[in-house]
Amino acid sequence: MSSGKFSHDDFEDVILQRCGRQRSEVHCGPEFGVDVSVVNLPGGLAMALTSDPLSLIPSLGLQESAWLSVHLMANDMATTGFAPMYAQMVLNLPTSLAQADFNTYWGFVHQYCDKIGVAITGGHTGSIEGQNSTIAGGGTMILTAPAKDILLSKNANEGDVIIVTKECAVSSSAILAMSFPETVSNKLGKEVYEKGCELFYQTSSLYDALIAAGAKEKHYQITAMHDVTEGGVLGAVYEMAIASGNGLRIDNEAIPVTETGRQICDLFGIDPRYCIGAGSMVIAAKKQHAGAVVKRLKDNHINATIIGEFTGKQQGYKLVENGKEADLPYYPEDAYWSAFFEAYKKGWK
Repeated sequence: MSSGKFSHDDFEDVILQRCGRQRSEVHCGPEFGVDVSVVNLPGGLAMALTSDPLSLIPSLGLQESAWLSVHLMANDMATTGFAPMYAQMVLNLPTSLAQADFNTYWGFVHQYCDKIGVAITGGHTGSIEGQNSTIAGGGTMILTAPAKDILLSKNANEGDVIIVTKECAVSSSAILAMSFPETVSNKLGKEVYEKGCELFYQTSSLYDALIAAGAKEKHYQITAMHDVTEGGVLGAVYEMAIASGNGLRIDNEAIPVTETGRQICDLFGIDPRYCIGAGSMVIAAKKQHAGAVVKRLKDNHINATIIGEFTGKQQGYKLVENGKEADLPYYPEDAYWSAFFEAYKKGWK
């Protein structure tokens, strides 16, 4: 098995055929390209849940690992248009981790959860021999909200405009710069290295989503959202199209890529449009309201760019480059992983 998430076919053939008991209150179970599951509750409420790995990456640092552990889950929850409320954490820690280091890591997990209003309600904590992965376990975040107001990525409609916040490869650029500081500084210069590092704390898209959808008063111009993770911005819009049963048409020239992100990705041989981009949010908005959504985001200091629209499924998945329309490729394996480990094997520092 290769690194990264399962492909669409494997997910459909293996996972979806074996999902336990069917229960009528499950409104949205596991689906390709959908960030959360939703279970209907009495009184018009629903419970949304999402799960993700927990990060413990020594080359990044304990505080940074805690940030990723909390915010990568929160980004998924944000696609509902609501903030997460509760979290369950399962920690399978390496026995080499010092107690003082765990205390530091967990202190930051607590701090970041507290800041976004999340109560840690339970889980499991332990150590295990032979655990040398940068994945320290897994977590689940949960929220409750009015069922009618919970957004799902599969609810995008034909004709909806596609908006992307921030830029491509936010997390890839940041993590590569922070993991290989000497190499990035020597080959690209100190300024690029420092700008890459500054991207790290932009890897939360919770604020983006709440501004777009409305934290208190809902903005119904938004039909769906999908956070950018493996596969990058173009992988995310493809997944969203599959989930919603639409086609899409993307203007390559409109896709936001900063010079810092481009230089770092070029150094590691990866395409910023297709690599892990936590921090960006893909938003589907009704065409007549797209300008207002972009303005609302920019008024709150969040860069937002219209990059295309959802079309009829029969029109396929199209990318327009240099005036020529071609099929949008989808790569189930994110090139970031091989780039990271290849750099590590080369002895890049």
